Amino acid sequence: MASDVLPQHDSESTSLATKYQRSISWKLLLLSFLVLLVAGSFVFDVASGPAALSWLEVLNGLFQADAVEGAVRVIIWDVRLPQALLAVVVGACLGLAGAEMQTVLNNPLASPFTLGIGAAATLGASLVIVFQFSLFGLPSTIILPLAAFVMSALAALLILFLSRHFGAAVHTVVLFGIALLFGLNAIVGLLQFVADAEAVQQIVFWTMGSLARAGMAEVTLVAAVLLLALPFSMRQSWAMTALLSGEEQAHSMGIKVSRLRLMVLMRVSVLTAAALAFVGEIGFIGLVAPHIARLLLGEDHRFFLPGSALAGALLLSLSSIASKMLIPGVLIPVGIITALVGIPLFIALIIKRGRTL
Repeated sequence: MASDVLPQHDSESTSLATKYQRSISWKLLLLSFLVLLVAGSFVFDVASGPAALSWLEVLNGLFQADAVEGAVRVIIWDVRLPQALLAVVVGACLGLAGAEMQTVLNNPLASPFTLGIGAAATLGASLVIVFQFSLFGLPSTIILPLAAFVMSALAALLILFLSRHFGAAVHTVVLFGIALLFGLNAIVGLLQFVADAEAVQQIVFWTMGSLARAGMAEVTLVAAVLLLALPFSMRQSWAMTALLSGEEQAHSMGIKVSRLRLMVLMRVSVLTAAALAFVGEIGFIGLVAPHIARLLLGEDHRFFLPGSALAGALLLSLSSIASKMLIPGVLIPVGIITALVGIPLFIALIIKRGRTL
């Protein structure tokens, strides 16, 4: 009898192993497909704009700059390339941050703005715009994103301090974030009330989100933050996957949930602050991108986290293209596009998931 059972057991084990390998291969294929989509969107983003360029001109300009005319080379390298690259790295930062937040807060509606970090960046920029702060004679193009980053980091530190002092439970962190969000928005509203018309216009433009301030220095900084954060995220991917089964189950597996949550929230804060410091408020990327990755790749964070980063990069890159094509000759702030696209897309995702959110 035993000899009849063992072969059947071995056959079932082999079948499960085969299914697992097929699942891994399929997810790797999907990630590769997302990479190709991001690459294609990036090239199309560089090609789109008032001065219509063909894909061949763009590729020649990128890989053989001397083979194209001087004017084309300036358009590609000095204007469009920094904006297209910034769209990719900022979208990836927001997508990765949103994915980690939704996991550790156990809230599918969580995003980097849930903790008020976006509002903190707006407050920092608004203070510089209204009061014209100066530091060591630095121009406002440096002071403004620096203030946005500092305020975002301070907001994150405040939430982390309060969470550690009062307990890092999910509802505690979310409530602190919501309270901070409304408080910071009220202060920004007060600044708009006392500011002159020009300052109010600049604050409003910041809240719309724009890639117009893109430069290679900004791209390098945001990309460096992303490349530093991603390995730490992947290192904790197993723990975050285990956390999905519940805090008690995670504790039984030796995972320090409170420590994990605080580390993830700090990483999310740095990612969000670096991304928003140069582009202003851009919503829905950190909210929608993780849901797209979850539908495609499932909950295994080894694939879910890079998938969310790629989905965020793709969404913001496509939004950058749309911002230049909707009204010919007019560059619409990309934050408006992400909101217009994000709302119906998020509703569609809710319906797709059977209203389980």
